[in-house]
Amino acid sequence: MKPYLRAVTLPGEKRKEKILEIERLHKVFHVNDGFQPVLEEISFRAEAGELICILGRSGCGKSTLLKIVAGFTFPSSGKVLLKGKSVKTPGPDRCVIFQEDALFPWLTVAENIAFGLRGRGQDKKSKAEEVERFLGLVGLREFRDYLPGELSGGMKQRVALARVLILKPEVLLMDEPFASLDAQSREEMQKLLLSLWRELGHTILFVTHDVYEAVILADKILLMSKNPGRIREEIRVDLPRPRSRNGSAFLHFSRKLYEAIRD
Repeated sequence: MKPYLRAVTLPGEKRKEKILEIERLHKVFHVNDGFQPVLEEISFRAEAGELICILGRSGCGKSTLLKIVAGFTFPSSGKVLLKGKSVKTPGPDRCVIFQEDALFPWLTVAENIAFGLRGRGQDKKSKAEEVERFLGLVGLREFRDYLPGELSGGMKQRVALARVLILKPEVLLMDEPFASLDAQSREEMQKLLLSLWRELGHTILFVTHDVYEAVILADKILLMSKNPGRIREEIRVDLPRPRSRNGSAFLHFSRKLYEAIRD
């Protein structure tokens, strides 16, 4: 990887608020009578509003890392800190979107989006206004009364996005959420995610094995190697937004990154 791909802080550049810290994370699985190291010495930080892609080949521990940050599983050692507080359990401050949409098939689009607001003490009117706002943000107002079974894969992921974003999490965790979509739907969802990110300003950790997806989305890319999973390089993507997939700078950057993954 060439030095110009590495993260840099320009003179006078203002640092944002640090929101997430991963400190010397290790994860070992018990396999039969032995041990299988999955993650080793993982350390990085995410600033408020930063979009970070975790990129690497299958089996490098990307999803395991995301599950640890979500609080679904424990590290063998090391720390996950959210605003300086240790993460030990799942919580509404960290919402996860998986490749499968996990919608409730018996609830309408609007009811699925509203589901997480239950028990939050909101009155009916303010809840309805919030749901209406997020239906608009993901372009699904006309489909508010549809059931998930009546929607395309891309539309289901729009509902899944709205359902977690309405909860206003500190960090949005995304585990290859667009991997099962066709090429056109995937590109549309990437554009929608960037639009929502600009509008709402969430901090996002986005797991992918797709180089082009990482370059189109990320402020910063964590390039992982496997056996065990390590962060091989932290790369700042300093390409201007919006990014054109056909631009020479985009293609050059993507090619260098692809070569790095193959090494």
